[in-house]
Amino acid sequence: MIDPFGRAISYLRISVTDRCDFRCVYCMAEDMTFLPKRDLLTLEELDRLATTFVEKGVKKLRLTGGEPLVRKNIMHLIRSLSRHLESGALEELTLTTNGSQLTTFASELAACGVKRLNVSLDTLDADKFREITRRGDLAQVMAGIHAAQAAGIHVKLNAVALKGFNDAEIPEMMRFAHGEGMDLTLIETMPMGEIDEDRTDQYLPLSEVRRSLAERFTLTDVPFKTGGPARYVEVAETGGRLGFITPMTHNFCESCNRVRITCTGTLFMCLGQEDAADLRAPLRASEGNELLSRAIDEAIGRKPKGHDFIIDRATRKPSVSRHMSVTGG
Repeated sequence: MIDPFGRAISYLRISVTDRCDFRCVYCMAEDMTFLPKRDLLTLEELDRLATTFVEKGVKKLRLTGGEPLVRKNIMHLIRSLSRHLESGALEELTLTTNGSQLTTFASELAACGVKRLNVSLDTLDADKFREITRRGDLAQVMAGIHAAQAAGIHVKLNAVALKGFNDAEIPEMMRFAHGEGMDLTLIETMPMGEIDEDRTDQYLPLSEVRRSLAERFTLTDVPFKTGGPARYVEVAETGGRLGFITPMTHNFCESCNRVRITCTGTLFMCLGQEDAADLRAPLRASEGNELLSRAIDEAIGRKPKGHDFIIDRATRKPSVSRHMSVTGG
């Protein structure tokens, strides 16, 4: 699959649910209205959709949410998708998770060939963690991280950089992650969906964070890539890697190899644009995949050059109306 700008689409992110057991303040409103279960693709439909993309050249598949591990019987889907790892058609099957369910699922994920996980963790302070997630238990997440590592899964931490909340904590989080054998990736908050906070108060440019860290640490750019948009540096003092995902200050669109599918079967060719394609209708229109394949090709042909995120005092409305939990983090 080649888009209009010559970029090969080899990375698919599928949201398996919009539900989550947390309510992170930059991601969701406290009183979320979730999709009716009848609107969601079944696990079998998600499998068929993912398989069609694998047959069309996708090599990396990431399951997201909401929180993917709260989807009922999710391991049935993961076990089924693992056949593409065994055949060699798929190079990587991975998840982005909040870590709350990993003590239950880590061993089985490893048995299914999941070798890498991204765990979202924005603070190491238990009280602040409960504040930002509105209900999360840091000890439970830490136990999940250790369970994943014990199962042989490499864990990378993702932290959204938030002004006045965790900016002073970033060096400590980096030392913790690197001391535990994990990479840490920092992410700029993105204007997606109406939330209860003012994003202009939250927004912290990672260019400022990097300048601040460079005064205390030796940062060396490295070409390391995981298939996603992060740009990495190596930190001499800790021996670990630190990633920066900068949709606001330095977009990464020129190398974009990704598309996203929601749990309702809507394909978004760009996280930061509203244009989308309905794949649920062609998926359900026939038992064969010809209509589905044609719909995918047509959508890839409309993939835009880049996104247009804006955060400023004059633009209080989100750049994109849907919440991140709908599209998949």
